[in-house]
Amino acid sequence: MKFIIAAIKPFKLEEVRQALTDIGVRGMMVTEIKGFGSQSGHTEIYRGAEYAVNFVPKVKLEIAVSSAMADDVVETIRKTAKTDKIGDGKIFVLDLQQAVRVRTGDTDADAL
Repeated sequence: MKFIIAAIKPFKLEEVRQALTDIGVRGMMVTEIKGFGSQSGHTEIYRGAEYAVNFVPKVKLEIAVSSAMADDVVETIRKTAKTDKIGDGKIFVLDLQQAVRVRTGDTDADAL
């Protein structure tokens, strides 16, 4: 099993969610986050005032999938979240040692 963490632009969330559902992803966790990478320290103008942006709003997706499905999930997120502009995000893939469904006690692949 793999645990995929992706930080993407917030306006891409629904498009990414739909694309993942289309390839068979059955669930994910979503958290609103702030962060910075290459684009840190830039300035933006909002309502006529210039201000420094130290942290950029992002959405974090957390998805547990079978190892066989992980590459498809990563590629789907990458293609769907891409805008060709700085700050599109990052995807991390981790090994998932165990999963347990609280309601039934199902474990590992059955819990996904």
